[in-house]
Amino acid sequence: MAAPSPNSQTKIGVCNLCEAICGLVLTIEDGAVTGVRGNPDDPLSRGHICPKGVAIADIHADPDRLRRPVRRDRATGEFHEIAWREAIDVVSTNLAATINAHGRDAIGIYLGNPNVHSLGSMTHGIGLVKALRTKNTFSATSVDQLPHQLMAHLMFGHQLLLPIPDIDRTSYFLVFGANPMASNGSLMTVPDFPARLRELKRRGGRMVVFDPRRTETAKVATEHHFVRPGTDAWVLLAMLNVLFADGLAMAPAYADGLADVEAAVAHFTPALAERMSGVPATEIERIALELATAEGGVAYGRVGVSTHEFGTVCQWAVNLLNILTGNLDRVGGAMFTSPAIDVVGTGLVGRGHHDAWRSRVRDLPETAGELPVSALREEITTPGPGQVRAMLTLSGNPVLSTPDGARLDEALAGLDFMAAVDIYVNETTRHADVILPPAGALERDHYDLIFQTLAVRNTARFTPAVFDKGEDTRHDWQIYRDVALATIAKLDRKPPLKARAVLRARMTLSPTRLVGLLLARARNGVTLRKLRANPSGLDLGPLQPDLLPDRLRTRDHRLALAPPLVLTDLARLGAVEPPAEGELLLIGRRHKQDCNSWMHNTERLTRGKARHHLLMHPDDLAQRSLSDGELVTVTSRVGTVQVEVASTDDMMPGVVSLPHGYGHARNPGMTHAAEVPGVSINDLTDPERLDVSGNAALSGVPVTVTAH
Repeated sequence: MAAPSPNSQTKIGVCNLCEAICGLVLTIEDGAVTGVRGNPDDPLSRGHICPKGVAIADIHADPDRLRRPVRRDRATGEFHEIAWREAIDVVSTNLAATINAHGRDAIGIYLGNPNVHSLGSMTHGIGLVKALRTKNTFSATSVDQLPHQLMAHLMFGHQLLLPIPDIDRTSYFLVFGANPMASNGSLMTVPDFPARLRELKRRGGRMVVFDPRRTETAKVATEHHFVRPGTDAWVLLAMLNVLFADGLAMAPAYADGLADVEAAVAHFTPALAERMSGVPATEIERIALELATAEGGVAYGRVGVSTHEFGTVCQWAVNLLNILTGNLDRVGGAMFTSPAIDVVGTGLVGRGHHDAWRSRVRDLPETAGELPVSALREEITTPGPGQVRAMLTLSGNPVLSTPDGARLDEALAGLDFMAAVDIYVNETTRHADVILPPAGALERDHYDLIFQTLAVRNTARFTPAVFDKGEDTRHDWQIYRDVALATIAKLDRKPPLKARAVLRARMTLSPTRLVGLLLARARNGVTLRKLRANPSGLDLGPLQPDLLPDRLRTRDHRLALAPPLVLTDLARLGAVEPPAEGELLLIGRRHKQDCNSWMHNTERLTRGKARHHLLMHPDDLAQRSLSDGELVTVTSRVGTVQVEVASTDDMMPGVVSLPHGYGHARNPGMTHAAEVPGVSINDLTDPERLDVSGNAALSGVPVTVTAH
């Protein structure tokens, strides 16, 4: 074994590639990361690390990662490096020219998932979006979690006042459409879920999972039940029906609308749920009663129930299961966090709103200032006032991540101008005229504003940059500052002088300085100086009970059990017919090595057994005279892909699955990813299938599968 370099050192880091925000211990030799392990002193992640954490070093050193701005030659499609001054000038000039000629709504903005993983994006990216003031703002929220945030807004008064499962103390964990063994939690920051599940079982607890696939989580559950994609709403409502029928439904004194809920769910019986979902009525009744009588139980639903046509109804029902069984704001139940920087209580993130304006083409409602991303393509391609003519994408890849990606790909090619803030030329940013690459994850300070708000334990941690960003590199917040100020300066109709001065002052403060000010304002004993002295983080203790009703942010300070939006949508649900015999429904999936579409350029995360196949039950293969491993054609209303099929009884009969984030062959800008086999599931998903919130219905898409 080679002797350690005399320049070897150990530094504390953080993995901000997924929601688990695990603490890292990095070995640095001669300016390169040579070792990555979990930090055992981190009070939240407790030494846990997954393959993505190790790969953070690969991303830092990736030769495909952009380090200086590039401009695309529209004639050849080739990118070449340009200076920062020129890059900012080209972007701001074109954005301002578009606004001057066609109005603010002629600018489209898309914010990708990585924004929430970056402190600078959270503190300054939102400032840029607000400065441009376009109604054509879109994000990954509406292909992921919009029903959660809408229900939090309507029921609790704030879009991020989300109840978190008290996984460390619960005795009964009821899971719908979530796979924390692969995701490390989602809207539930829970690093080291496998160990936490073992602890739950050791104390006599149980985990019950409903999913159309026997996922990694389902395989280690106490019990697993197959449920047809898109029918979870009937099962959840039937469980509420059981609570009322057995006299077990209770509401806290600060809640309104219990009688309305009882009337609304009266039709949704366990028998009806069995007919729609395939789950036996007796099992639905038993599990509802087990949750109601558990000593601290909690229901949790995630992507599988958010991303279908009744995702909002599902999240409403999940909240009600916790509320009406007495498990909201209770140890072992669904609880609220008490973060050192409270983005809810301080108003740092707004309460949210719904239907303040609508999309131009399809008349779809906005939520919290964003339109459904399913409407993006048509807003680009449909002529008329308000047509999107220029796009700005911030760390996103909607071509692979949003419905009917192939047609969006075509639409982006027809824009007058496009700019992107991203570290890669990906399937989306390859259309950009200019790409502005920010410093990497190991080159910036980090504090989790959002994931500490969603964590299963109250902790606080500030992580200084591991590496200097370099002289010719910009932090993301500096890019957002420069684009915002330069664009505003070139507008024919500028904001008032005072507004411009406030924007300049706000955008000039560094994210680290803002964190220090926010902590000082909180006056809870956590300071930036104390966090710097404790780089592994401070343990602020378990989630606290009895925070309600004080924590509510509704205007009357009461809990709204029966939002009219949901009650109205129940009529749409009630009109749905049972699934047709022989119909195949497509669902997605993710793996522990994946992080949406942006981790496939790393050889470490893509080697080994191929994970891109269409999964299909053996009986469904036999009925179509197909063989395991055969190349098949999968067709939906909007598109067709060819992919190898894999036979497995982990799939519910009548259900097939493709992973999310694959399909890189169309893009040569990420060398290794372009060689990873697989197709994009979003070349099959349908932008016309939406939940009432505007969230895309990516799950349960009707498809046919035939021999190639």
